[in-house]
Amino acid sequence: MLNKKIETICNRQIDREGYSSNLYLAMASWAETKGFPGIAEWLYRQSDEERMHMLKFIKYVNERGGKAIIPAMKKPQPDYPGIEEMFKEVLKHEEFITSSINEIVELTLAEKDYSTYSFLQWFVNEQIEEESSVRAVLDKLHLVGKNNMYIFDRDIVSLRASESPGE
Repeated sequence: MLNKKIETICNRQIDREGYSSNLYLAMASWAETKGFPGIAEWLYRQSDEERMHMLKFIKYVNERGGKAIIPAMKKPQPDYPGIEEMFKEVLKHEEFITSSINEIVELTLAEKDYSTYSFLQWFVNEQIEEESSVRAVLDKLHLVGKNNMYIFDRDIVSLRASESPGE
């Protein structure tokens, strides 16, 4: 049975994972309308993956005797000044999510909730992959510069750390 502190912080993470999914969905739509179908596909996949993260938390909270709260999602911004700026925002957001997961890990240790601690280890490792993947995208963007965006857009889908959401 989850204690209330753990249930509350896991529900906060459900909200954050849901927002992540919507954020990447908004970014995908923006990229698609700007003529970057490869970048849009990368972001659509990222959105799906974040939704799977949210579902993992929902199922975990409910299975442990808590009650998962499905939040209203705040609307992400619809426009971005450019591809590089958008991916810098993706990295900043992933670093925020990593910090959020780490807060939950800290609380599980303080509360001696080793079951939730064990559950969270998948997310700790996932965040390492998420940040690494975005850093690889930003590195490639720096290499190609602004003049080779066609090639970058064509090749970005191959830069994903994992092909299927929720692995």
